Amino acid sequence: MVTGDTLGIGDLARRTGVPVRTIRFYCDEGLLEPARSVGGHRRFDAATVDRLNLVRRLRGLGLGLRSITDVLAGQRSLDDAVAAERAALDREVATLAWRRSVLRAVEEASPTDRVVRLELLSAVQDGFAAHDTLVRLWRPMTTGPIPRDTVRMFLDISVPQPPELPTPAQVVAYAELVLLAADPALATQLRASTLVNHDRIADLGALHAAVAAACELAFPQVAAGTRPKPGPALDRFVAAHAAALGARDTPDFRHALNKRTAADRHPRLRRYWHLASEITGEPAPVGVTHTWLLDALDRSVSPPARSPRPSVPTLPRR
Repeated sequence: MVTGDTLGIGDLARRTGVPVRTIRFYCDEGLLEPARSVGGHRRFDAATVDRLNLVRRLRGLGLGLRSITDVLAGQRSLDDAVAAERAALDREVATLAWRRSVLRAVEEASPTDRVVRLELLSAVQDGFAAHDTLVRLWRPMTTGPIPRDTVRMFLDISVPQPPELPTPAQVVAYAELVLLAADPALATQLRASTLVNHDRIADLGALHAAVAAACELAFPQVAAGTRPKPGPALDRFVAAHAAALGARDTPDFRHALNKRTAADRHPRLRRYWHLASEITGEPAPVGVTHTWLLDALDRSVSPPARSPRPSVPTLPRR
């Protein structure tokens, strides 16, 4: 039997502005826990007013019943619930922006290219799924004794984030990256990369950091369009690999390193970094700068092309 100062469902509805049928629904879902009068009617204590007002406000923010129940039960803080709802909304907005640009990309294609573009873009669900595909491609290169922050930095460099508001050109470029990632030949080349966990490299984290420093030193030249050439940046790049392998920077070492980096200079990887640059808009992303250093190494150890020997005129006999 209910005694004391309690409210009927109608009184509760008038105090909170929540319709009676909605209050009944919240009771059925367990958000409100009324008592029962002798006649079997729902009765609510004064604290239910504040509780129901909180439910009303959270529903107004778009939170689901599961999140609201967790907040009321103390299993999740209000800040966490709001942050989770915002993150879900951000993802939904980004997905819609991606789909909009995909449709525009199809519309803008010429009639002869439209079928090919439609096939390319339809294979990518959204930017999040595309990003996950690229992470799976590069993840094997982060195995071994590498610090967690170095792994995160490497993946951030290797896998461009989908733009929040992508242009049609960016979604096409990202879809091409996914197509490249699906090529088994590219995965094979990455497994042969100099940055994979080779047995001879004791500290892959140190190697990643040292190579990044060499790329940073080369950045101004790459951004300026300078042709690959020897210099301080290449010297630091070679020294990074020599230190990782416990070797010295000698002509023989450079020849061996150039041979080991041949897979990193493959046209598929060059195309990958070009597409990544189109997506990020960076003048010289790390992947492009790394390839520039590899080309500088290759040119420095390859013999120069021989020009034809000039013919010596024969003097006439007297």
